[in-house]
Amino acid sequence: MATCMLAITLAAQTRKHTAPQTDVAVAQGPFAPTWESLEAWQCPEWFKDAKFGIWAHWGPQCQAEAGDWYARHMYYDGHWQNRYHKEHYGDPAVFGLKDLIHAWRAEAWDPEALVALYKSVGARYFFTLGQHHDNFDLWDSPYQEWNSVNMGPCRDIVGEWAAACHRHGLPLGISMHGSHAWTWLEGSQRYDGNLTLADGKGTWWEGYDPQELYAQHHEPSQGWEREGSIHSQWGWASGAAQPSAAYKQKFLNRVLQCIDAYAPDMLYFDDTVLPFYGTDDSVGLTILSHYYNRSAAAHHGRQQVVAMGKILSEEQKRALLWDVERGTPDRIQERYWQTCTCIGQWHYDRGLYQRNGYKTAQQVVDMLVDVVSKNGNLLLSVPMRGDGSIDERERHVLHGIKAWMDQNSASIYGTRPWRTFGEGPLADNATPLTAQGFNERNNYSAQDIRFTRKGRLLYATILRWPETQEATIRSLGTDSPHCDRRVRRVRLLGHGRVPFRQTAQGLIVTLPPTPCNDIAPVLEIK
Repeated sequence: MATCMLAITLAAQTRKHTAPQTDVAVAQGPFAPTWESLEAWQCPEWFKDAKFGIWAHWGPQCQAEAGDWYARHMYYDGHWQNRYHKEHYGDPAVFGLKDLIHAWRAEAWDPEALVALYKSVGARYFFTLGQHHDNFDLWDSPYQEWNSVNMGPCRDIVGEWAAACHRHGLPLGISMHGSHAWTWLEGSQRYDGNLTLADGKGTWWEGYDPQELYAQHHEPSQGWEREGSIHSQWGWASGAAQPSAAYKQKFLNRVLQCIDAYAPDMLYFDDTVLPFYGTDDSVGLTILSHYYNRSAAAHHGRQQVVAMGKILSEEQKRALLWDVERGTPDRIQERYWQTCTCIGQWHYDRGLYQRNGYKTAQQVVDMLVDVVSKNGNLLLSVPMRGDGSIDERERHVLHGIKAWMDQNSASIYGTRPWRTFGEGPLADNATPLTAQGFNERNNYSAQDIRFTRKGRLLYATILRWPETQEATIRSLGTDSPHCDRRVRRVRLLGHGRVPFRQTAQGLIVTLPPTPCNDIAPVLEIK
């Protein structure tokens, strides 16, 4: 800690806190910054095979351990996080976001041990937060002086995660959320959000311009006083204050420089489509063309990366991967996709931990099996405490996922959808997504079955162990439109061959009297 404090003090005295004078050069190649050109992107097979990733959605907001969007809600009188902040830190005008960053030390963070753990659980790729809506960069960012190397933990968070991923052979993803800071932090204007460089004299942040963090020297959005107004303005409409050209260029430089420095295999945008989409499409399209061209140059003209955005049209799904937040569509998707979810809140919430409110291993496996059956991947966030550790209840959930994956991962990795994704009450009565997602936590039963295939093998996962030893799979009956051949062999993963008979009504399988795992049986059918 003393070394970090000394570094901050010396930086205030000697470092020029100005961004480089030149913009990052945009990579040239086969991809131009237009939707038509970017539609040549193809989701790489390695990502389709991976199926399951884990995300460290971790940054300075986790220091409060009081849930998601803390850096925004702390500035809204009456919000529970505002009350929490005043009780624990005092007036946000004195102790604001900048000071929460200063308090964040990440003293227990061990990226090597965590990446090794996540790989052992079954993750086949890993994501780190690059920046959240708090506008704070978690790497040695030359275009944003408010970064984790200059202050807080004084460590290159992205760089250390990247090194651990490299050692363990996991593809690296970086998520970028910072485009929305312009409106997201408008509540700070009533507190410390309008501070200037001159106001820092004699403080810990002397020499750092708070406007490079808060970006609030602008007229706020319509209805900004109401905390909920941000949701209708997420697409830069409904009265949202429009970002300046300098703000957009700074964001562009930060993302391009991060791509160049760390060469991530995946890039996630927490935006409707792409950053600034709806007010300036050129920023996101330029990032995509740069990202794809760099990958193509490194892989003999064939890009091998994945960029992700939300709420995409069918045309836009050709240019990047559709991400669904906390939910799943109702059927197999023609184009590959991903759902992102969390076992708790996106940022660590000690209250949720104390209430034992995390998703169970059963619920995570339910989602994974359902998503994979519909041609998608699951990205799971495991909330991290401010100090960089994960708690014992989260480890218990991970242990349960690992136990099931160790036995049944053949039905997940490298598979593709079958003729139908599943059967049962939730498949028969599924409804299409109507928004961004948020339709998880389904109440599955032993009648709910999901399918995947790999070569001549079909996998059928029964999402709950039946109360009796017999399970009937209707989709494999000789009268089913999905089944055009006889079943030759049935094997229960983790157990071995099991008796079966195939009738017009279905494939009837006799399961052993004792379950071979705690979550769901998987049948391998030839």
